[in-house]
Amino acid sequence: MATDTDISLKPRKPSWLKVKIPIGENYKKVRNLVDTYKLHTICESGNCPNMGECWGEGTATFMILGNVCTRSCSFCAVATGRPKSLDTDEPKRVAEAIRLMQVKHAVITSVNRDELPDKGAQIWHETVKEVKAISPHTTIETLIPDTKGDWDALEVMISAGQEVVSHNMETVKRLYRKVRPQAKYERSLEQIQRTKNFGKRTKSGVMLGLGETEEEVKEILRDLHAHGCDVVTLGQYLQPTKMHLEVAEFIHPDKFAEYKEYGLSIGIPYVESGPMVRSSYHAERHI
Repeated sequence: MATDTDISLKPRKPSWLKVKIPIGENYKKVRNLVDTYKLHTICESGNCPNMGECWGEGTATFMILGNVCTRSCSFCAVATGRPKSLDTDEPKRVAEAIRLMQVKHAVITSVNRDELPDKGAQIWHETVKEVKAISPHTTIETLIPDTKGDWDALEVMISAGQEVVSHNMETVKRLYRKVRPQAKYERSLEQIQRTKNFGKRTKSGVMLGLGETEEEVKEILRDLHAHGCDVVTLGQYLQPTKMHLEVAEFIHPDKFAEYKEYGLSIGIPYVESGPMVRSSYHAERHI
């Protein structure tokens, strides 16, 4: 049983982390499209606090390759387990939904599918191709998973015509084993560098409030810059359920502003930094 002392040690959620309740006609339209086309979104699966705002503006981040992940990251609300068989019709359904939403900039992500020989690369490729075929004026950001060093699979994922390729580092180097136990810090940096070398606009996201130090945040910003990252997002980690990592600290907006200034000062072209920032939040601005 928790004592008063135990409870007092847990940081209280501050006032600047309030979110909007999902309402409005645009929200209903997105809700209906997601349901009608039997689509998955990271907005729902990841318990994103910005879902009301984004869906209210008629945008959503689609999640392909199902909604069950083969990884067990300790921060993520997406279900972990054995995924179902591949849904080969999914690329067309996602593309049709994006066309009907008439979005100028679409964000697509996926679960990890480590059990597949190509890590799901072909479905990634087909999804982007389908979107470009029926909605040619829509720009695309793909938030791709770690390919575990399968660089052939990476090339298939990023060669379909998308404008931005994102791969999230998620946390600082010291916390990787705790936060991303099946990933490697240096490997994710190499994936970003290889994506940049392929000629893509690169992007990555980092969560704060997991126990990292200020110097560690600056270190990962330097590492991202050194590996060709064009866009970096910094946001507050929020515990999705009691089964996930607890929040170590709520970072003040002023500190987020300081990190943004530091990132820009070392040469990162674009830094989005704030408590409510998520990797796909206001993604259209990065184009």
